[in-house]
Amino acid sequence: MAKHAELYRMHTQYHICPYGLKSRALLRRENFEIDDHLLTTREQTEKFKSEYDVETTPQTFINGERVGGYSELKAYFGKTKEKESDTSYRPVIAIFSMAFLMAVALLARPVMEPGLLLLVELFVALSMCALAIQKLKDPEGFSFQFITYDLLGMRYPRYAYAYAFLEAFAGIGMLAMLPAWLVSPPAAFIGVVGAVSVFKAVYIDKRELKCACVGGDSNVPLGVISLTENLMMVAMAIWVWFR
Repeated sequence: MAKHAELYRMHTQYHICPYGLKSRALLRRENFEIDDHLLTTREQTEKFKSEYDVETTPQTFINGERVGGYSELKAYFGKTKEKESDTSYRPVIAIFSMAFLMAVALLARPVMEPGLLLLVELFVALSMCALAIQKLKDPEGFSFQFITYDLLGMRYPRYAYAYAFLEAFAGIGMLAMLPAWLVSPPAAFIGVVGAVSVFKAVYIDKRELKCACVGGDSNVPLGVISLTENLMMVAMAIWVWFR
């Protein structure tokens, strides 16, 4: 017998709830058939909360019983973690790990004659590494902003975590001058998907969002900065492939 769930989540023209996207992805991983009810206006959302006497959305119902929001849904499936400490070494680990890998990459890199092309290549590669560090310092915070506009992240929220590591790998690979077949495909893939996603969200859907490109705690508006980041990756992927 197929497992069935009903999910109510906010999805308006200007706001897509990241907790709703993560709830949907979790239900799919647990092989549930989902009736995905979109609350497309603020009024509709408030009416739903009043009707079911809840304070937040999303809300998931399984077998007619209300489970709750994303945190309660994780607990329902036994996926809760022990309470995290107020302190964390993750940012320090991310910074020093990337710094070490960048140093190794530069040492392994063949000596090249200084010039404008070399300057541009190093600038883009180092920028990618720096942006990856910002994301890896707080992958969870990054993912909650990222999946609200990235087209692939909306469907597969775990892609947000992969994105940060792929960007780091591409940046390190470019610094070390690893083979093009190893570096160009991931850089081109995340760059193209990212550029299309940003362009759609900002210039077609006219949504006002915060950019996740410099981490989850960023107040940078989504737009030119994130679009430039992704286009730089695409351009560098093409350059690495044909140089």
